[in-house]
Amino acid sequence: MHPEHLERLVTFIMPYGKYKGRVLADLPGHYLGWFAREGFPRGELGTLLSLMYEIDHNNLRGLLAPLRGR
Repeated sequence: MHPEHLERLVTFIMPYGKYKGRVLADLPGHYLGWFAREGFPRGELGTLLSLMYEIDHNNLRGLLAPLRGR
């Protein structure tokens, strides 16, 4: 993980799907879990979704609060 990935989680917008237009940090856990089971997309989006899944799964969403609104 790179520290800049954490900042990307609060700025990167989901480009497609049911939660299109939502910031990755705001995606619900069940949606992240679905990606974990079915496979993350390639590239930066997949990397960030995987990281967000780990953060959510380990109940660490609070770590992102200071990064919001920068």
